Amino acid sequence: MNRALWIVQGLLATFFVLASGAPKLIVPLVLSVDALPMPIPLPYAFIAFIGVAEVLGGLGLVLPGITGIRPGLAPLAAGGLVLVTLGATAYQIAAGQPENAAFAAAIGLLCAFAGYGRWQVSPHQTASHQSVLQPAS
Repeated sequence: MNRALWIVQGLLATFFVLASGAPKLIVPLVLSVDALPMPIPLPYAFIAFIGVAEVLGGLGLVLPGITGIRPGLAPLAAGGLVLVTLGATAYQIAAGQPENAAFAAAIGLLCAFAGYGRWQVSPHQTASHQSVLQPAS
């Protein structure tokens, strides 16, 4: 189960950091806000907020487990991404794009699986050694 969770977390992190969050932050700065295909226009500040939430959530899925620092944050990051995907599902339904809404809902279910798995089934272990990132005792 641990390997399955790592695979799902890695794929979700890659999706949220590179495919979903980064374009929301980079494309409007390089081109214009109109470059993002948005069926219902949203203010750039809100799009940037969502992009930051997705990038940080994606990193939060994997970094606590890799570093062993605050491993309890991984299920919280997954829960935050579930909320983001619920909003994306509602947005896509309101925009009249049911296939995109189904995709967002499926990603949300994967986030819920990863969050529950890391919270109850196979939680990350805390670092057993002194981490380089933590101050010396």
